[in-house]
Amino acid sequence: MRAFKLFTPTTALLLLVVGYALALAVGVADPSWSRDGLVFAAFGITGQMTGAQARMVDPVLSEVARGYQNGAMVGHKLFPIVPVGQRGGKVIQFGRESFKLYATGRAPGSNTKRVQFGYDGADFALKQDALEGVLPYENMEEASAGPGIDLSSGTVTGVQDIIQLGREYEQAAIARNAANYGANNKITLSGTDQFSDPASTPGVVIKDAVESIRRQTGKRPNVAVIGASVFAALQENPTILDRIKYTGRDSITTAMLAALWGIGEVVVGDAIYDANGTLTDVWGNDIVLAFTQSASVANRGLPSYGYTYRLRGYPLVEQSYYDRSAKSWIYPVTEEAKSVLAGADAGFLIVAAA
Repeated sequence: MRAFKLFTPTTALLLLVVGYALALAVGVADPSWSRDGLVFAAFGITGQMTGAQARMVDPVLSEVARGYQNGAMVGHKLFPIVPVGQRGGKVIQFGRESFKLYATGRAPGSNTKRVQFGYDGADFALKQDALEGVLPYENMEEASAGPGIDLSSGTVTGVQDIIQLGREYEQAAIARNAANYGANNKITLSGTDQFSDPASTPGVVIKDAVESIRRQTGKRPNVAVIGASVFAALQENPTILDRIKYTGRDSITTAMLAALWGIGEVVVGDAIYDANGTLTDVWGNDIVLAFTQSASVANRGLPSYGYTYRLRGYPLVEQSYYDRSAKSWIYPVTEEAKSVLAGADAGFLIVAAA
């Protein structure tokens, strides 16, 4: 009597396909398990399991989210990231302790004088932004025919673009709010003073702004964020063009403006948003100059214009799941952060610059 084979290669493959189909149905399978592994031809899906399937957070895609920065966003130049361990606390603001003259001499046996830098300001609470990216099954089928296409990472970065645009808008709202500045730290231009006017002198306005910050903080601004329309006006301004006429350059660049103004970095705010059907520049036609520096929790008392407090380990991408009704994979992305103005004296706002 011939022996009966319980498992044949065909049976094993069938069981594997059925098992994967069941995993899809209950949402434990993930198309990101494999970028170039086994191909289940019956479903048109690639898949190779990794340890990430057993976790609530996808570590690979979370690293993608943390390392991603949209080049059009410039708010982080004014509000650098500070990792924090709690979702709330006190904003560390700054006085003028660093610039006072102290009698530091000490007589034998006398107490040593003390000075404390920074002080607790208003409360802050991190804002949670959460959004899910949708990756349709049909898109995955088409991508599987091309080499090296990673749609899961692309979906996550697309969600990050939206979250970062929201933060950019919030940062611009803080930086462009004239009420946040003292009388010596802001100016509104009009008429022939605006940089779009041929008679204007942008260098003089910027020089006065730089000196205002230096007189109040002892620091010169190291970054200037300028609206896209302002940059366009500066590129055509006669006084600016006259300054570069012997450089052999045909057009004004941000690096040239930084050199002309003695500022470490000049960046253009190109981001736009949809305001009730009208595309609007996030940074308008203003300029913000600031002295700012990166810091950690340990040294966040360093004087700086602003910070963005971000919960340590964020943004994070949760394990993706399959939505049968939408026939799509869902990638949840969560961010917890808050931008704060820490030292308005270290900034200067030029309203209606062009």
